[in-house]
Amino acid sequence: MNYDAVFAEQLDGLREAGNYRVFAELERQAGRFPRAKRWTDDGQVQDVTVWCSNDYLGMGQHPKVLDAMHETLDRCGAGAGGTRNISGTNHQHVLLEAELADLHGKEAALIFTSGYVSNWAALSTLASRLPDCVVLSDALNHASMIEGIRHSRATCRRWKHNDVADLDRLLSEVEPGRAKLVAFESVYSMDGDIAPIAEILDVCERHGALSYIDEVHAVGLYGPRGGGVAEREGLMHRIDVIEGTLGKAFGVMGGYITASRNLCDFVRSFASGFIFSTALPPAVAAGAAASIRHLKESQIERVRHQNRVKIVRDRLDAMGIPHLDNPSHIIPVMVGDPHHAKMISDWLMAHHGIYVQPINYPTVPKGTERLRITPSPVHTDDDIDRLIEALSEIWSQCALARRQMAA
Repeated sequence: MNYDAVFAEQLDGLREAGNYRVFAELERQAGRFPRAKRWTDDGQVQDVTVWCSNDYLGMGQHPKVLDAMHETLDRCGAGAGGTRNISGTNHQHVLLEAELADLHGKEAALIFTSGYVSNWAALSTLASRLPDCVVLSDALNHASMIEGIRHSRATCRRWKHNDVADLDRLLSEVEPGRAKLVAFESVYSMDGDIAPIAEILDVCERHGALSYIDEVHAVGLYGPRGGGVAEREGLMHRIDVIEGTLGKAFGVMGGYITASRNLCDFVRSFASGFIFSTALPPAVAAGAAASIRHLKESQIERVRHQNRVKIVRDRLDAMGIPHLDNPSHIIPVMVGDPHHAKMISDWLMAHHGIYVQPINYPTVPKGTERLRITPSPVHTDDDIDRLIEALSEIWSQCALARRQMAA
């Protein structure tokens, strides 16, 4: 068999469908985010403004975070030196887990190398080792959650997205005595909608189901201390497992779960994705802890962030640029065609130094291709003006439909 030909054929299929991914080679500039340098294939360097970063609050360049990382790097060196079980548990890991448990009002926390790994490892371990477990998974859950559930080989029943009545119906059909695990997200990253958390928890409690919420796109951004949507709504104490990331609003990298001491110890003791992974570098853990501590006390970043989001939404409405209305910070500008989405993204980069990554199938359903805009507190009024004017120009060039212009 000509293996290379098989690879090439399938890659060509992606290109023809408009779904082939091209990476933007960037060099972030500390202290100047959202500014970055873009390296092109021909070796040229272009100044760009990033409008699609998950460093939602710009904490990746915050002086407290950088100082903590520099100090720990100089004191502890680069790597952790091993897995958590074999020489890799550094004092900074223990301090970070304490910060996370405190953030979510839980007895314990457990950190992983990424949010993907924390979902995969925790869900696969819980679902595989709870007796005769049935997992109830929201239809739009992230790939990391789906893979973790699939790996567990537990029975999985998908409930209609954010449909509490459908969840209740499915739980009612589970045989008595079986373990039940309900997995869902707070903020869904592509559409930006938010789950009806209180109503979901009501159903979980009525049926004796373990609740597992993914708050990766909410931690740091919502709640008086950045504990997420569940903190904002006063619901953290009712949730069994809260999963989050250190690589988005906290600006560093890694993932985690927080829960009871026994549940965290259970995952620590049985999850292969935790047991066999080299621990986060101590400097990374120290930077994450510094970011969390700062955002527990500071409202400046969150208030400014919401202000920027509102202004971008209002300006898009004024120009008639279609975007999904939602209550979160994520602004999906709807294009509806993969070729147009990539062409618009390329044009914005080439002509205005504006970087917005196109989001195509399979990340989103066909026909809903989009540009996912994520304003940050460090985007200026001038940045917003340039973005909106450029979008309006290319929208006209492509003869794309507009919403009714605001009066």
